[in-house]
Amino acid sequence: MARVVAVTGAARTLGGRLAQALATHPEVTEVIGVDVIPPTEKLEGVRFIRTDIRSPAIAKVLLDSGVDTVAHMGVIATRRQAGGRVAMKEINVIGTMQLLAACQQTPSVTRLVVKSSASIYGCGPKDPAIFTEGMDPRHPPTSGWAKDCAEVEAYVRGFRRRRPEVCVTILRPANVIGPRIRTAMTEYFRMPVIPTLLGHDGRLQFLHEDDAIALASEAATRDLPGTFNLAGSGVLTLMQAVRRTRHQWLAVPSPMLTAVGKRLPGGDQADFSREQVRLLTYGRVLDTDRALQSFEYAPRYSTEEAFADFLASQ
Repeated sequence: MARVVAVTGAARTLGGRLAQALATHPEVTEVIGVDVIPPTEKLEGVRFIRTDIRSPAIAKVLLDSGVDTVAHMGVIATRRQAGGRVAMKEINVIGTMQLLAACQQTPSVTRLVVKSSASIYGCGPKDPAIFTEGMDPRHPPTSGWAKDCAEVEAYVRGFRRRRPEVCVTILRPANVIGPRIRTAMTEYFRMPVIPTLLGHDGRLQFLHEDDAIALASEAATRDLPGTFNLAGSGVLTLMQAVRRTRHQWLAVPSPMLTAVGKRLPGGDQADFSREQVRLLTYGRVLDTDRALQSFEYAPRYSTEEAFADFLASQ
């Protein structure tokens, strides 16, 4: 049973919403939100502590508060959120290392939940039709957010070996989408002219932000050890999604997508990194049977419904 929960990344959309959801949970007595920046909105029922998880000060926060559950939602997906790629790498990798060291030094910690990403599977022409949690990537990510997630998971596995009594849950969600969250993927579909891949139509999956919060909340309040793929049922191809936006699109060869995309209106907010271009080119589909069998909560939105709810908010 979770009593005192610390949520990292509490100033951002998913971290803040998870902290507020846990604050209303009947089994949770206190929620501590942690982030290096203050939240833009008041976090009802949450005690916010402004601190940097890259600093040893995070250990004092966990010890002094008697934290028994840590929900690490502070792995940042875009350079813009972090203030550049160097800062992003430091927050994601160095910050996770420091947080894990703090957890190791805190005897009261008995549960750790880490939000990773399905991007650790990479994307490429040799990928299986569906990824299960036990599969190794055929095309491992070599840069950016996806590579950071792979490194984060490696450090988490090391922590699990050092503290085997701690219940460790790793969540690998597909692209989270919805009316409130702003990500590189949502910004891509907001572009007035959307660049697409000539000759390619990758299969995409989405997880609605409400489902992401509900699943993370359950992981933080129940013992669910292991790694779990999370996604709404079904798939959308890239062109199916683009057509539903009713925006114009421009088909370009894959090698030109980054250069063209950055020059189109809104392209500076989207992500045209190598890994993102590979996702749009080849797509990625997850097997979510393990989560459906282990979690009491099942996603209420299919991939198609999650995308429709995102579009309805535009």
